[in-house]
Amino acid sequence: MLALTGLCIIIVMLAAILTKKLSALAALMLVPCAGALLMGFSPAEISRFIIDGLRNIVPAAGMFVFAILFFGVVSDAGMLDPIINWIIRKMGNYPARITMGTVLLTLIIHLDGSGAVTFMLTVPAILPIYERLGMDRRILALTIGMAAGVNVLPWVGPVIRASAVMQVPAATLFYPLIPVQIVGLGAVFLIAYMLGKREERRLGLGAYGANASAAGSPAGGEADLYAIPEEKMALRRPRMFWPNIILTLCVIITLVAGWVDAVVSFMIGTALALIINYPDVDMQKKRVDAHAKPALMMASILMAAGVFVGIMKGAGMLTAMAQAAVSAVPEAMGQHIPFALGIISMPLSLFFDPDSFYFGVMPVIAEVYGTLGGDPLEVARAALLGALTTGFPITPLTPAPFLLVALCRIDFGEHQKYCFPYLWLCTILMTVAAAAFGVIPW
Repeated sequence: MLALTGLCIIIVMLAAILTKKLSALAALMLVPCAGALLMGFSPAEISRFIIDGLRNIVPAAGMFVFAILFFGVVSDAGMLDPIINWIIRKMGNYPARITMGTVLLTLIIHLDGSGAVTFMLTVPAILPIYERLGMDRRILALTIGMAAGVNVLPWVGPVIRASAVMQVPAATLFYPLIPVQIVGLGAVFLIAYMLGKREERRLGLGAYGANASAAGSPAGGEADLYAIPEEKMALRRPRMFWPNIILTLCVIITLVAGWVDAVVSFMIGTALALIINYPDVDMQKKRVDAHAKPALMMASILMAAGVFVGIMKGAGMLTAMAQAAVSAVPEAMGQHIPFALGIISMPLSLFFDPDSFYFGVMPVIAEVYGTLGGDPLEVARAALLGALTTGFPITPLTPAPFLLVALCRIDFGEHQKYCFPYLWLCTILMTVAAAAFGVIPW
């Protein structure tokens, strides 16, 4: 009975989210509470389940909030402006250099982990170059999407969601994936280079591009450099470029090295970034307010996920579902679950949004795998190889990909068809690399 109730809760929750009958925030809290009540659990028991679930979520939610605030503050201060302008100048009129520069630029801008912000900043900076040379705008959308999708960081949405469900620090999931991500980024740069060379042959720009680059000519002159809206110029602190760079490196190194918890690293980094760039207390409050909305929105989702996971685990529904599913999975095939999930994880992005997959589908798969004797964290790492990561640029279930195609002025269906094989190739290569490095079993 527990297994059937758990399955019904997940189906109802997924249906409510995907059909937009309920927000993810409401569905994650209300549906499992209703299911637990129907199963006869008392309000006091349900409350205890919820508190247990929330206890493991707080560090992840805190890290996400302060990561958004930190990168928002240093970006407001203009830390990325000189780097972006340097990359654009070095692109020249050489298509292969332009496509690879697009990837590098995306990786830098995507440091804050927000796909929508990355698209809004990267496309307007690069699109004039593509249009002037007559390059295919689908390549622009692909290179930006690939770079953002493969650039999985401990503070991006899918990692935070997976860590919340697994109830482990985000860094625990992220560290073993670093060599796998390097393989993925190598594939992204190689694909970008090959597409750029193909554009050179199509447009006959190889010699012209080489000459322009040799002459040190910027791609179209100063007019094509990174444009900063006038209202944001007042926030720029160009003299603080090196202090911000050093502070950012210290935060990231401290986080990756594991010297302190990630949430502590970002909390201290945010406080120092505010003091260094905006000594005035009123200005500090305004910068926090400017970035509070996305930070609090994701934090509330994570807290709601704590409610869902706490009830499903505390009531024993996840365990019951896993035990029921195990009987249908041959024991010899059980060890291949993470590898199989990794291979199909990118296409799953077309059917699930981040909340429904990481809070509804992945926990069941992880519990099944754990019941069969595997490490559930391997399932989470396999999912991060494609589900709403490399698959994020083409999913129709989140708004950011529609922003990308709108900015690039291309059709969404054409964008999906063009990008799908390249994005899936990246996921397959990373899945094979993850198995080869021992991150997941074959």
